[in-house]
Amino acid sequence: MHNFRDLEVWTKSMKLCKVFYLASNNFPKDELFGLTSQARRSLISIPSNIAEGAGRDSNAQFSHFLNIALGSSFEFETQILITNDLGYFKNDDFNNIYSEIKHIQNMLVKLKQKFNTQTF
Repeated sequence: MHNFRDLEVWTKSMKLCKVFYLASNNFPKDELFGLTSQARRSLISIPSNIAEGAGRDSNAQFSHFLNIALGSSFEFETQILITNDLGYFKNDDFNNIYSEIKHIQNMLVKLKQKFNTQTF
C-alpha cells in the first residue's frame, strides 16, 4: 500500500479540482447538469482513483487505478476544450487549467511507468 497523500500528482489533482470548481461556477446555469457536472465528475475521478489504487495490495493494482485516473484526465481535457470553444471560461482560467491537466497527465504516465517496471 502507498500513502496517496504523499504523492505530488494526487496533491496537484486535488488543487485542480478546487480551481476548476471555482472557475466552473461562472459557466451558464443551464450547463449545471450537463457539461459542468460531467467535467467535474471526470476531474474528481483523478485523485479518487489515485487514492483507491494506493490502497490496493499490489503495484499492479495501483498501476491499474493510475490508468483509470489517466483516462479520466483525458476525458476532462476533452470537456474543458469543449467548454473553452463555447466561451465559458473567463480570463486565463482555461490556460491555467489546461496547463495543469497536461502536467498531471505527464506525472501519471511517469508514475505508472515506475510501478510497471519495479519488482517487489
